[in-house]
This record gives sequence, C-alpha cells and structure tokens, in this order.
Amino acid sequence: MAVFGVLAAALGAVGLVSPDAQLSLLGLTAPGGRGSGDHTSAFVTASSTAALNMGVYYVLAALADWRAFFGWTVPFRLLTCAVFTAAVVTGRAPEAFLGVAAWEGLGALATGAALLRERRAGAEEA
Repeated sequence: MAVFGVLAAALGAVGLVSPDAQLSLLGLTAPGGRGSGDHTSAFVTASSTAALNMGVYYVLAALADWRAFFGWTVPFRLLTCAVFTAAVVTGRAPEAFLGVAAWEGLGALATGAALLRERRAGAEEA
C-alpha cells in the first residue's frame, strides 16, 4: 500500500509540474500548440490531482494499518484494470494504457493475495 501510494503521489506531482512529461509517461503525444477547445492540460491536471490525493490516502492508510481500506482497493483496482483494458480494445486509449491496466490488475491481485495470506495465518494462530 505504501509503495503504491508513494508512486501514485509522485506521478501525480509529475503531472502537475509537467503535464507534457506525464503524457509522455503514458505513451501519449503532447499537443504542440493548444488550440481552442483543447482541454488536454485540464484533464491532465485533474487526473494528476486525483493521483496525488489517492497516493496520500494510500500512504496514510498504510501508516494506520487500515486493513479494511486495503480490502476495498482490490475490487476497484480490478475495475480500473478492466476499464483501461476495454479502452485500449475499443480504440479509446493507446496501447500504452495496457501498462496502467496491468499495474492496477497486478496490484489488486497482490493486495488480495497478501490479505488472504494474512487472514489464513491469523486463523491458524487462533
């Protein structure tokens, strides 16, 4: 949780400081000049702010050892994986988004497996 939180917060900060760098990390080309109606920077700012906030939530949850929060992240990260994968399959997002989908899916599976392992170890001790 803490590692994911730090990475999410750091990537969110990158997007706030340098939206073009964030787009490049996602495999997207930054528009050369922004024309009327191009709201790319607004969307990068919004998603970067969300990533920064989410990262801080994850770090705080890890510091508090808030297991319920850890469990809640599993289905929602799997949902994010499914949505990003579908966006690529339907042509709404570039193939680079599969990396983000994999990060979310693998993170969810790792979190779920760790929680299950802890639950089983606790049951054996009881």
